[in-house]
Amino acid sequence: MAYRSFEDLEVWKRACKLAVCTYELTKDWRDYGLKKQMERCSVSIASNIAEGSERGGKDFMRFLRIASGSAAELRTQLYIARKVGLIQEELFQELVFEAKGVSKMLTGLIKSLR
Repeated sequence: MAYRSFEDLEVWKRACKLAVCTYELTKDWRDYGLKKQMERCSVSIASNIAEGSERGGKDFMRFLRIASGSAAELRTQLYIARKVGLIQEELFQELVFEAKGVSKMLTGLIKSLR
């Protein structure tokens, strides 16, 4: 895998976009518990990719797995937000699709590092 910095990684770019979308989604929510948890885990995805990349070696794979877990956590929270009526179906589908895409990219990157 040839890259100079985590900023070159497409998965990091998509994870940042997902975090921004999450913040935009939740900016007017009054349910601060779910709001803050979704914001934290969405930021965690891109942050763990970056931190692991900078550390390198086995740490990179470990941090990619953590990022993958955060993506699953965000998907779970999106399902909950949808069920309680905080998200419209179309936007819910888009965000879940994007989160799954990031997860697949993380899985592929982990496999390529083995």
